[in-house]
Amino acid sequence: MRVVVALGGNALARRGEPMTADRLRTNVKSTCEALAGLAREHEVVITHGNGPQVGLLALQNLAYQDVAAYPLDILGAETQGMIGYVIQQELSNALAGEREVAAVLTTTVVDEGDPAFERPTKLIGPTYSAQDAAEAAAEYRWTIARDGGSFRRVVPSPNPLRVVQAPVVRLLLENQRLVVCVGGGGVPVRIDGKGREIGMQAVVDKDLASAALAAELEADTLVMLTDGDYVSESWGTPQQRDIKTASADAISQLPFAEGSMQPKIDAAIHVARAGGRALIGPLDRLDDLLARKVGTEIREDVDAGIVYV
Repeated sequence: MRVVVALGGNALARRGEPMTADRLRTNVKSTCEALAGLAREHEVVITHGNGPQVGLLALQNLAYQDVAAYPLDILGAETQGMIGYVIQQELSNALAGEREVAAVLTTTVVDEGDPAFERPTKLIGPTYSAQDAAEAAAEYRWTIARDGGSFRRVVPSPNPLRVVQAPVVRLLLENQRLVVCVGGGGVPVRIDGKGREIGMQAVVDKDLASAALAAELEADTLVMLTDGDYVSESWGTPQQRDIKTASADAISQLPFAEGSMQPKIDAAIHVARAGGRALIGPLDRLDDLLARKVGTEIREDVDAGIVYV
């Protein structure tokens, strides 16, 4: 089975934890231990987010004012190297060297005319109080949005069109390697009139980029790991209902939170319509998710439309 596993932010940094290198490694180690069984038996690509990390790098970047701050695309590449290195190392350790793991820095083509560049929605960096957020917005000219009970910086998140290095990833899989790639959705680039890649100031949603990659690789399954047991209709209300299985068409009619669950749903729909299936569920119950004891499955052939838990 060819599987793309998209690691959510909770696999790298727990909410409220300090974003230290030690905490990153600890979280990645436990994540890779949970993935080891799947990685031993199947063709596996691991993708990951970078929102907290790229935001932290941006803040650190601003602290040294003798040179111009590095742009967001270069910071995104830095996080791919930083996080990809740790995942590659810890997954190899969890497998005791049974499989070779390759981390590949990837770029993701976007449309420079995408309306997302006029409407930033992607949360990055640490959380702030209302007062600190207002001060940061004024000082750095950031756009700020609410994230639960706190506030965070938001940047443009254009739709991914394709992952440039997908053929390289396919080649590695066909040669029995495990691959870590599409970190933070891949570095967003546009293609100019001469066919050259030009970096864009944005962060691509990692679930949407993972879905684009899964479709290009003709993967059987896209697994999106979160900290919730199910996708829920009317989440957080008295009418909340957990979804066990849904067709792409049926779930596309339901509203979800734009900055969190909606990209996962859009990614799942993309994969299902390309002939695969998508699973959304908890990292700490990966085996149960794959065995369909927990989590939400989205595929094309669900006669009932939506099956609730």
